[in-house]
Amino acid sequence: MTGDPRPSLGCVGAPRLLAGLDQAPRLERVAHLTTHGSLPRYRPDELVDLADNIDLRGRGGAGFPFSRKLRAVMRAARGREGQTAVVVNGSEGEPSCLKDTALLLHAPHLVLDGALLAAAAISAEDVVVGVTRTDVEQSVRAAVAERGPAGRRVRVALLPERFVTGEGTAHINGLNGGETLPSGQKVRTSERGLNGVPTLLSNTETFAQLAVAARLGALDYRTAGLPAEPGTVLLTVAGATVVETPTGAALSYILELCGTGPGQGVLVGGYHGKWLDPASARAAEVSRQSLDSLGARLGAGAVLPLPEDTCPAGEVARVTRWMAKESAGQCGPCVRGLPALADVLEDAIRGGGATALETVEARLKAVLGRGACSHPDGTSRFVASALSVFPDEFRDHALGSGCGRRVLGALPLPQDESPERLVVDWTLCKGHGLCVDILPDVVRLDADGFPAQASMPVPGRLRPKALRAVRRCPALALRIQD
Repeated sequence: MTGDPRPSLGCVGAPRLLAGLDQAPRLERVAHLTTHGSLPRYRPDELVDLADNIDLRGRGGAGFPFSRKLRAVMRAARGREGQTAVVVNGSEGEPSCLKDTALLLHAPHLVLDGALLAAAAISAEDVVVGVTRTDVEQSVRAAVAERGPAGRRVRVALLPERFVTGEGTAHINGLNGGETLPSGQKVRTSERGLNGVPTLLSNTETFAQLAVAARLGALDYRTAGLPAEPGTVLLTVAGATVVETPTGAALSYILELCGTGPGQGVLVGGYHGKWLDPASARAAEVSRQSLDSLGARLGAGAVLPLPEDTCPAGEVARVTRWMAKESAGQCGPCVRGLPALADVLEDAIRGGGATALETVEARLKAVLGRGACSHPDGTSRFVASALSVFPDEFRDHALGSGCGRRVLGALPLPQDESPERLVVDWTLCKGHGLCVDILPDVVRLDADGFPAQASMPVPGRLRPKALRAVRRCPALALRIQD
């Protein structure tokens, strides 16, 4: 997608994954080798032991042990004449996460090192990097060309940019020429993945961490981070800054480093994640154990503080609406459940009363555990967590008083290339001007007090206000049109 943001970079302590990027914006092949050194060779059993010793886990959300993936692919390959493949999942459909984008734009050779190291261990002939951004595709293609013949087929595939593209079976389906949609079946890519062969699938940061650990060795890798969770982790803070930090660092310090604080609360783990209230955010450390104790998980490393001057209810509603549109569209909880949840949530914050809030709770329960993939459950948890952390704000909106704050779009969403529009019916408009009071960022009045345009684009973050303007127009002269 054109106009995609490029993250700024930061680190706590000495960088590993981001090493050398203070000297150059992108490490081409020679600069990469100068910074990181040559990649050692590992026997398959040695690589499995390394991943075990440093407790390397997938950094795409689920946190599955990487050594178990390696073993599973090796075991499955024995019954498939040894054919295997490696897939780097470089798609970030999560709008609040840019860490994998940062690696593939700035340090692509580190990712390719890890992928090729794993490919050698499982005797894979094919290595595929699946991405969704054209600038990332160009960066990885350039890196592949810089390396010359690798002894294995290495290619880059551009997939559609959707939230569900990052789901494992959806990613593999797209690479196999199908739709980038979850299969809805319990298909293990370690048994049947790329072109039907056992496939080692993991996300970008995981392979980069493997390349770092291979050079350092287990003992030196463990010199950073916690004993139980060694090494560093990449976080995307406020949808804009990618920070490399040792595990165990205080979350509040990371926020301070990025020029912010917990604000009204912090969303950890992205739009399938959990909200932490300010006190919990100040007590949290960047570790599985710390976040588990607070009922949260780091997921893909997205950390989203909510500023004091934006409306929590409105922010949550606009993300819920977007998540409903990003559904796979393959089962009832996605096709009907998530749009219905977005509808009742918007109704509640427009002053729908206590009954509307009760309806939201009912809709949350209706989608839980019934989806073909994790999207309905994740979206439901996101909304339920917000209701728990911001109960007063949702209650005040439902009862009509509101919180008095505008929706600033603090929770990042992709720019809508074809936004909805607020349309004026000139045969009905009487020039009351209530629309500009509600939507000053969208509606402008002419010298006679009428809207200056008959059709105005409505950013996704302002959709709830546009709906309010439609409902409050005394002349019924407004409508929202796709």
